This record gives sequence, C-alpha cells and structure tokens, in this order.
Amino acid sequence: MLKPGRRVKRGRRGDYELSLPDQERELLRSLPGQLVERLEAGPDEPDLVRLFPPAYTRDEDQKAEAEYRSLMGTDLLDRHKEALQVMAATMDAERLDENQMAAWLTALNELRLVLGTRLDVSEDQIPPPPGDPRAPGFALYSYLSWLQGQVIDAMSGAL
Repeated sequence: MLKPGRRVKRGRRGDYELSLPDQERELLRSLPGQLVERLEAGPDEPDLVRLFPPAYTRDEDQKAEAEYRSLMGTDLLDRHKEALQVMAATMDAERLDENQMAAWLTALNELRLVLGTRLDVSEDQIPPPPGDPRAPGFALYSYLSWLQGQVIDAMSGAL
C-alpha cells in the first residue's frame, strides 16, 4: 500500500507500483510524444540544448565537437526517444519492472530539462503568480520535479 501522496513504491519482487490518479496520467499522457516529435524535427532546437550538451566548448575545439556529434549524436537521440517511448507505452501500467522505471526516470528528466530551458528556470526562481501566462508551465515543471523525486526515492529504496 502506498503512503498518501506517494505515487511510486518498490515492490518485494523488485518491481514498482505506479499509483497515478487518472488526472495525472492524462496530464502526462501527451508529453512523451510531444518531445519525441521535437527530437525528430531536429535536436538543434534551442529548447533541446540541455539534452545534447556539447562535449567541447572552446572555439578551437569545433572540429572535435563536430566529430563527437557525428559519432554520438544518433546514439544519444535514440536513447532519449527510447525512454520517452517506454514511458508512453507504460502510461496506464500499475506495475513497472526495473528497466521501465529507469526509462520513466530518464523521460521525466528529459521533460524537465526541456521545459526548464523553455521557461528559463533557475535555482532561485520564484514561480510566477497564478494569472501569469507562464504559471501553467511552472506548475508542470514543479509536478515533473516532484514525480521525478518520487521515482528516485523508490529506486533508491528510500521509501
């Protein structure tokens, strides 16, 4: 049995109980697909920069960065898409295995990174007031952060 407010619990057999209310599942349902579409459109979009951090940042290393991108870019893109696709495919599941839960953790992190970049979230950020047009985005970012924490707690055995 999950504690009130808990959404993820590690089971005795090493699997995970995912107890998301219908409203939360509906909120999450479209997010993985939206991000997969953005990734397929091109990983060079400004909102996606944190999903594809540069390996070389100095101007004199541009050739090395281009080589790194040609070698690793497709692999990194595929890993992002795979985690998001697992999350989408298991959205209605009540139990997840270790690999599926790890994919959820990755997907939640990817969603947070993209949304946080779009909203220009910082450590000392104060959420905007409810009437601000950015408020729903910040509320979603907070929810994704909270849910990610739930997954981390369950996977680390902290529950």
